[in-house]
Amino acid sequence: MVVGWVAGLATAFVAPFWGMHLGVPMIWSDFVGLSLVVLSAVLVGSAEDVTQRVAVRWRLLATGCVGLMAVVLLDISVPRLGLAWLDPWWTTWPMLGMVLAILAIMGLPHAFNIIDGYNGLAGSVTVLIGLALAYVSLQVGDRQLAALCLCLIATTLGFLFWNYPRGLIFAGDGGAYLWGVSIALICILLVQRHDSVSPWFAMLLLIYPVWETVFSIYRKSSRGMSPSLADALHLHQLVYRRLVRSVFDEDEARSLLSRNNRTSPYLMAFTLMSVAPAVLFWSNTPVLIGFCVLFIATYVSAYLMIVRFKIPDWLKLRRR
Repeated sequence: MVVGWVAGLATAFVAPFWGMHLGVPMIWSDFVGLSLVVLSAVLVGSAEDVTQRVAVRWRLLATGCVGLMAVVLLDISVPRLGLAWLDPWWTTWPMLGMVLAILAIMGLPHAFNIIDGYNGLAGSVTVLIGLALAYVSLQVGDRQLAALCLCLIATTLGFLFWNYPRGLIFAGDGGAYLWGVSIALICILLVQRHDSVSPWFAMLLLIYPVWETVFSIYRKSSRGMSPSLADALHLHQLVYRRLVRSVFDEDEARSLLSRNNRTSPYLMAFTLMSVAPAVLFWSNTPVLIGFCVLFIATYVSAYLMIVRFKIPDWLKLRRR
């Protein structure tokens, strides 16, 4: 079921550009390259969904190859960092921008896979980020990227109709990789095409899945664990166990489903803490950097508060 849904999601995402072109100027080589990159990422994730035996290091290598494919086929790179003291040096080494683009495309699918733990969570984050990207794309007059965002939003909303709240279908690794690679491509192309868009707009927009991944690597490494090993200490998992109270129901399965459904809104609100200021200040690098620092501080504080059980009563969903 997971692989079948992901195939439909990927097809729905790229098909409009091959058909009606959504009324935007189209360069065939760009859309052929885009389709190949996105579908390659879906195949990598779906291979893990089917076999459950693809090691993390091989998936990282495979998504790294997808990133390299994007650089070759779409000629993408991160041309600047938005820092006046660093950009003149950065532009003299264009290879650095290409490497950063590859790392972004390689890492973001895994970041979305990490937060894809509860019904509606990763899909809702994708919709919020997609709306923000569509808005800024229209602000700078890039109808092509805006149309791409709308395709991603529409297909994800179709997924959420069945995924939240009842969990009738799931995205799996293939869906998470589709979301991660697509959003990484749109972010990089938006910054590359339009000098008025700060690179830190993309950073703040994606700070939740990115910081969740970075913090998880630090947390596991500090405990002597391999970062590739799974554990149950991600923020959304702690919210599920310690903020969302058990509900009374004669059917245990329905009780667990209710707890699952109550988890995602906490993290959706958390995501808005980064998406809202990113949309408001998409061209203001100093402000965007400040909000990135604020989000990280808030995340760490919330994580420690939940771990130590120092949770305000108003945040807790009580039994009923």
